Amino acid sequence: MQRSYNGWEELFLGEFAKPYFVELKRFLVEQYATKRVYPPKKLILNAFDHTAYNDVNVVILGQDPYYNPKQAMGMSFSVPSGVAVPKSLQNIFAEIQNDTGKPSQIVGGDLTPWAQQGVLLLNTVLTVEEGKPNSHKDRGWEIFTDAVIAYLNQRPRGMVFLLWGRNALAKKPLITNPQHLVLTAAHPSPLSAYAGFFGCGHFGKANEFLAKQGRHIDW
Repeated sequence: MQRSYNGWEELFLGEFAKPYFVELKRFLVEQYATKRVYPPKKLILNAFDHTAYNDVNVVILGQDPYYNPKQAMGMSFSVPSGVAVPKSLQNIFAEIQNDTGKPSQIVGGDLTPWAQQGVLLLNTVLTVEEGKPNSHKDRGWEIFTDAVIAYLNQRPRGMVFLLWGRNALAKKPLITNPQHLVLTAAHPSPLSAYAGFFGCGHFGKANEFLAKQGRHIDW
C-alpha cells in the first residue's frame, strides 16, 4: 500500500509503523492471496489519493466497501464508471435532488468529481471479502480510521462531517473542535433511508456552512 501520501504523510507514517497496522497488513496479504477481496489492492487508499489533507472540505463516512464484483473503488459509496448505481447511492442522489432542488452533477456512480472538490469519501473499514459485508470488521481498520478522523479534527479550518448510520456515528466523539460541523443521519441504504436519511438536508446544510468560508461543493 505504498504510494504518494498527498499531504497525509504525518498520519500515515505514524500509523503504518504501529503494531496493529503491521498485523492488519499481514491479515490483508493473506486475504488478498486466498480470497476475493475488495477494493482492488491498489485502490485501498484511493480516497486519500484523490483528496489531499489540506483540501478536505467535507467527510462522508460510510461503513465498509461494496462487496459485489467491480463495485468497490476505495471511495465510500462510489462505483466506477459503467457500473450500475447501487441503491444506497441512488438514495443519496434522490436526497440531493430533494434538498437542493436540482439533480446531482454526477453522471453514473463515480464520485471522483466530489473527491476533487475536497469531499473525503471514507469508510470506517477499508476492505471486505466478496459477498460478506463487515467481514473485515475489528481487524484494525477502525483504529486507522479513528486516527484519520482525529487527525482531521485537529485542523484549524472548519469542515463538515456527514456521519450516516451506526458505524459512522461511533466516530462522533472524536470530533471535538467547535470549528467543525457534524451532521448525523440514518444510513442511505434501502433498509434505513426512510428512517432518517431522507429529509436530512445535509447537502444544503454543508454548503451553507462552507459558504461562510468562501467554499462550495457542486453536488
